[in-house]
Amino acid sequence: MHITILGGAGFLGQKVAARLVRDGLPDGRRVTSLTLFDLAAPAVPEAAFPVHALAGDLVDLPGAAIPEDTDIVFHLAAVVSAAAEADYELGRRVNLRGTDAVIDACRKLARPPRLVFTSSVASFSGGQAARLEDDSRQLPANSYGAQKAAAELLLSDASRRGFLDAVSLRLPTIVVRPGRPNQAASSFFSAIIREPLLGLGTVLPVPRDFAVWVASPRRAVEWLLHAATLDTAAMGLDRSITPPGLSVTVAEMLAALDIVAPGASALVREESDPRIASIVGEWPACFMPRRAETLGFTAHEGLEDLVRAFVADDLAATRQDRLLR
Repeated sequence: MHITILGGAGFLGQKVAARLVRDGLPDGRRVTSLTLFDLAAPAVPEAAFPVHALAGDLVDLPGAAIPEDTDIVFHLAAVVSAAAEADYELGRRVNLRGTDAVIDACRKLARPPRLVFTSSVASFSGGQAARLEDDSRQLPANSYGAQKAAAELLLSDASRRGFLDAVSLRLPTIVVRPGRPNQAASSFFSAIIREPLLGLGTVLPVPRDFAVWVASPRRAVEWLLHAATLDTAAMGLDRSITPPGLSVTVAEMLAALDIVAPGASALVREESDPRIASIVGEWPACFMPRRAETLGFTAHEGLEDLVRAFVADDLAATRQDRLLR
């Protein structure tokens, strides 16, 4: 079985690759080869099977990125929220035309692959008071969310036509992201945990009572792998799923941080940022993901476990990364 990860240099792409190398697929099928593709050639994990790293442009996707024998494609490549809002052309190019290029590549294969796409809760709006059911209408309040919603529709139609077999996951805000802050509007949600654990100060651009829908990297990887192997027959035309995240406030996140590292939240300084608040303030803070639960997506762990998972999985590597730069 050959698997391709587009966006293979990103932290989720690297974590999915590591899990595939270590454990294979959740349904027991054996991985025989893996391709990692990104703008820059991704790091290659040690594996008992061939792993190929490719660099290139998603819109001008080389044939080697999705070889003829590909069974599963993880489409994780994207221009993130604040960057897509700041650069309209770039967001459209990568998030829309890039997805079109992926569909065209899958159409050329002898058999349709399973395609797992990372969509986002940013494809909805409603703000802090919203509690959205599975059948809630997508009405994005930013360009990134609009591009993700449009890509979901393109992938659903490609599934209907038999070009591929898509599952789109509307991922929550991922906390705690390892490494350094990125251009995502939601980056600070990770920073307020990650930076204090590194002994560094950081800025909180929203009030402490601000609520957000989150998921840990561990849970996101589990959901992606489950999406790669679930039986899609029960999904029908609707190929999009809101997985069961966790609705929390910033104050609750900081309290969990202080349980794991007493006093660490003192390194978080409140400093309002209207630009960031205007983007994340439209995202719903709570979903009712009943469909995901019936399809076997696991429920989320508590906040303290989320913080401890970052300490166990990523804190040492993140600290080393900071020392090397």
